[in-house]
Amino acid sequence: MRLLFWGTPEFATPSLLALLGEGFDVAGVVTRPDKPQGRSRSRLIPSPVKQIATAEKIRVLQPARANSPEFLAEIRTLRPDASVVVAYGHILTPDVIGVPRRGTFNVHASLLPALRGAAPIQAAIRHGLAETGISVMRVVPALDAGPVILRIATPIAADETYGELSLRLSELGAQALIEALALIDIGAARETPQDDAVATYAPKPGPGAVAVDWAQPATEISRMIRSVDPRPGAVTTAAAGPVKLFGAQLLPDSGFAEGRREAPPPHGAVLAIDDAGMAVACGSGAVRIAQVQPAGRPLMTAADWARGRGISPGQRLGA
Repeated sequence: MRLLFWGTPEFATPSLLALLGEGFDVAGVVTRPDKPQGRSRSRLIPSPVKQIATAEKIRVLQPARANSPEFLAEIRTLRPDASVVVAYGHILTPDVIGVPRRGTFNVHASLLPALRGAAPIQAAIRHGLAETGISVMRVVPALDAGPVILRIATPIAADETYGELSLRLSELGAQALIEALALIDIGAARETPQDDAVATYAPKPGPGAVAVDWAQPATEISRMIRSVDPRPGAVTTAAAGPVKLFGAQLLPDSGFAEGRREAPPPHGAVLAIDDAGMAVACGSGAVRIAQVQPAGRPLMTAADWARGRGISPGQRLGA
């Protein structure tokens, strides 16, 4: 089967490598334009997918507009049997979807129709789901609404971060893609329509770090921090300045139950600091933070940061 592969970030690379490893004819790779970096924005960084395609001597296409007549004409010359989309970064138009004779297929990081949209992995953690997975679907003009060919589920660990879950799902997506294409190739794929009435959505979050509201319950704070770990990160303020928080873990009940004589600590109060991290009181319960990143500094353990900045139990964050 002759394929046109669409993808940009690290998440898409296991799928491209799996296709090459299984001997699929990848006629071309479509990826986002190189990203300018540096203070002068003069240094262009190729996407992870482009780096693989270049190393494998696969034709790379980087359209500014994927629906331009010139680009459509170019991909038609490749004569793909099918297109495979894995986190490309733009919604494809009907004209683009219709180029391959056997259709366009997408690897989506949720169990559709749950969590349609650009950020299903982050949303699965933030919503406290027990499991998520991969869906391979036929692409239609509506957002992530096409019939599903294959689903593979996986549990979400209690302390799993966005980065950790994304890595696992990228590998699971590669496995699901190869299985789905094999079914399509032999005519054995069963396409199951989605139930739009039960669909949920996971829109793309904003580009900046997320501020922690320590008045929220510890369960919500732990999920929020893990859902943006390692990027864009959750941030709080301290006497030493703003700091990003990583490696959040929910701590057992602190013992300040209703009706007890002991008053609960104020939310945001540092409860303890040790080699395991920094325990912080929330609106109810507490979380432990393993690592932090002060503004303009590298990632470090919470204990090292606290020692260096004079943070001690009793001080409040976010106040």
